[in-house]
Amino acid sequence: MTRIYTSNRPIEADLVDAFCALQKGFTDQFVYYDKERACRYMGLGRCIALASLQDVEYESGEGGPLREVAAAGRGRSGDCAAPARGANAADCSASAAASAAQPPVFFSFNRFDGTNPAPADELMASFPRLRFMLPEIVLIENDRGRFLQVNSLGPVYPGRVSRFTRMVAAAPPREAASIPFQLEPDSREAWDAMMGAALGAIDGGRVGKVVLSRRLHLAAAHPFSSKDLLVNLIDGDARGTVLLYRYADVFFCGCTPELLVRKRGDAVESMCLAGTCPAGATPAESEALAAELLADGKNRAEHDYVVRLIRGVLDRVCYDVDVPEEPGIMALAHVQHLFTPARARVLPGVTLTDLMEDLHPTPAVAGTPVGEAKMLLRAIEPYNRGFFAGACGFVDGAGDGEFSVALRTGVFDGEGGWVYAGCGIVAGSDATAEYDEINLKLRTILSAFGA
Repeated sequence: MTRIYTSNRPIEADLVDAFCALQKGFTDQFVYYDKERACRYMGLGRCIALASLQDVEYESGEGGPLREVAAAGRGRSGDCAAPARGANAADCSASAAASAAQPPVFFSFNRFDGTNPAPADELMASFPRLRFMLPEIVLIENDRGRFLQVNSLGPVYPGRVSRFTRMVAAAPPREAASIPFQLEPDSREAWDAMMGAALGAIDGGRVGKVVLSRRLHLAAAHPFSSKDLLVNLIDGDARGTVLLYRYADVFFCGCTPELLVRKRGDAVESMCLAGTCPAGATPAESEALAAELLADGKNRAEHDYVVRLIRGVLDRVCYDVDVPEEPGIMALAHVQHLFTPARARVLPGVTLTDLMEDLHPTPAVAGTPVGEAKMLLRAIEPYNRGFFAGACGFVDGAGDGEFSVALRTGVFDGEGGWVYAGCGIVAGSDATAEYDEINLKLRTILSAFGA
């Protein structure tokens, strides 16, 4: 049995300012920061890394009882079990003091194709293969407020909590940095060859859709830090959830629009996100482009593949499933997507990790059928994607949390790195149009450099 001790203090400081003030002392860093809502978790250091959350218990430094992270009725993965209906952590708060008793927060960064035997690039390959990572410190902003969480494998030393609380309170305003860079052009001939192979597989009936990606090398004019990119992504115009995983001097980061799955108690949310057009220069132009996207057969077919898979998974492990018949539009800074929300209530014993594994990868990032599409990608993409298009997120000691799909991302070493983006290919896709679509999507991760 692994025992974790966790202590939480309410704070008033801006979470990002606090993170920037503390981050120099920690090489391991983890961020899951939703720019649209109070679901923001920023971890520093590594208390422990676990292959499973089975047989883990935690004790609150606020005087709460010992709790099991993996409760009776574990799901298929042996991870956090769903609480009984109506018994989520918020409902269990009996007083204002109890609201500060945040359960420990574990981060999880998962590769797109974890069993792909092809070697990843040297940056992606340097990350360890770990499942659940508990930071020493987690800065939290959620619907209960803002908190500083300190985790330990022994009783939490009060002086350590007090010291970090003082440092957070004294955090100065963050400063943005602009990092000039150059992108090395990728081979258009190689892209055309990949497109030819993908369309050949579609015409031959092997797959109905495959999602191809491009990877471009970036070289910076001067050294930069993970903090620099994080601040630019959070304060810039990119919409979605900012992700960061730093291990030693290598870091993976980006800002993704795509939620994979969110769970709180028995309430589950997901989204179907596939089909793309540019954003317009004016609101009227954006509306016209969105109307064309909604009426476009190729994009609607691409979107429907994702809807069918997500609805099928939820129908198997949930009830009260609600997936609208018609998509809407998600408007981002540079592109617009077809978007269909999905909501349900999960059956007892099905965990957040179970849901993540059942849903990922969706046809939005692999293709359909998913297994055939993954095998095709192994054959025709000249690199292992690593974390790009993987499922990245967090799960807390109550079994709640969420995962997003790591789109619009890159991996860096402080001097340069690789940036990634992809697009869905179906029958009739045009190589030039898809190439240009990826260029639009790359603007999100490039905005991390202050451009």
